Parts: sequence; C-alpha cells; structure tokens
Amino acid sequence: MIFYGLTLIIQIALIVHVFRTGRPMYWAFIIFFLPMVGSIAYAIVELLPEWSGSIRGQRAMRSVRKTLNPGAELKRRELHLGMSGSVDAARHFARELTESGRSAEAIEHYENALSGLYEHDPDLLLGLAEAQFGDERYEDAQETLERLNEHNPEYRSGPAHLLYARTLEQNGDLEEAEQEYKAVAGYFAGAEADVRYARLLEKVGKPDEALRHYEDVLTAADIGPRHYRKAQKRWLAEARDAVRRLQSGA
Repeated sequence: MIFYGLTLIIQIALIVHVFRTGRPMYWAFIIFFLPMVGSIAYAIVELLPEWSGSIRGQRAMRSVRKTLNPGAELKRRELHLGMSGSVDAARHFARELTESGRSAEAIEHYENALSGLYEHDPDLLLGLAEAQFGDERYEDAQETLERLNEHNPEYRSGPAHLLYARTLEQNGDLEEAEQEYKAVAGYFAGAEADVRYARLLEKVGKPDEALRHYEDVLTAADIGPRHYRKAQKRWLAEARDAVRRLQSGA
C-alpha cells in the first residue's frame, strides 16, 4: 500500500509539473495511463537534461523524445526558423528534414542558406551533401563534398570523409572508394567506417581481406568499454553476421 501510495503521489506531482511548465500534453496522458513507465520516461526525457546540463544527455533525451513524438522536433525547428530566420536555424531545420526522410526539402533549405558569407560554410555544405545523398543524388553529393574540400582545406570531418567514400562507391568509382574507405577507417570514431570498408572489399572480390577487417572490428569491441558496444550495436551485428557467412563460405 505504501508503494502504491508513493507511486500515486509521484504520478500526481509529475502531471502537475507538466501543466505548470507548459510541457506537451501527451506527457500527462503517458504518466496517467502508464504510471511507472510514464513517470520514468518523463523524468529521463524532460527532467534529467535540466538537472545535468549534459550535452550528451540532452542528445540522448532528444532521441527518446523523437521516438515518443517523431514530429515534435521538426515542428519546433520550423517554428524557430520562422521566428529567427537565421542561417543556424535553417541548418538545424534542414538537418531535421533530412533525418525525417524529407531530403528533397532539406536540399532547398541548405541551398538557400549557402549564400553571402555562408556561401562555402563547411557545415552547411556537409549537410547539403547528406541531403543529396539521402535523395539519391549521388553525383551532386560528390560535387558538394569536393566543393567543401576545395574551399575549406583545413576542415577535418570523419562523417564527411566517410560520406565521400560512399558517394564514390555509389557513382561506380570502386577503386578510389576503396582507398577512401581505407583512409577514413583508420581514424573514424566507431565501427561504421570499418564495416563499410569490409563490405566494399567483399564487393570487389577480396573476401579474405574483408574477413580480417570484420574480425578486427569485433576484437576491438570485445576489449572496448560497454558503452561502445552498445553505441555500435548495429555495426557489430553486421560484422558478426559477415564473419559467420565468410567463414562458412556462403
């Protein structure tokens, strides 16, 4: 009885907090109909970022928030753009459009922002290339990344480098793509570049070399921290499947 009473008190307090702080109304329904789960989710998504002030924590909460209400972040970014009209607001809105699968719209916003002082802004150019890639405009994406490199020779970005390798692959330049994958895999944070590199090695008829790279990915994960394995779950799963397949000769 004490437990249920305490749960009810927490539930009421959080619902009151939702109304007093102007949080989205769906939180009140989640907390009411899912007392324990809803209360915990609300604390993690809405309260923890305020208490911790952690950038990593806020990114994680943003991911959870997008899962609970996929369109909310996009609407918030659009509203911010309408109010400020700044290049930074346009960049954030365009990125959200890309992540929401609306790459064609994102391209338009990036292209509009790439003018004046921001004509060769590296972050905008990278965002544009990502949107073009998402819209399957691979040649345009490659040209954009080459433009980024030409006008920002000191700019270093693992994601940009990896995206360039992927555009080369999509455009059929497998030899150069292999060299770029090899280069970016040497310093890229995470397992994605290594797995994509190994995948290409399979594609060009080098299964033994691909197998070694897949195995290296798994070895590095085994000796790495737990949070790394959790963050790289998708790529580690692909590496494990590839190792089994290549070892069996399938």
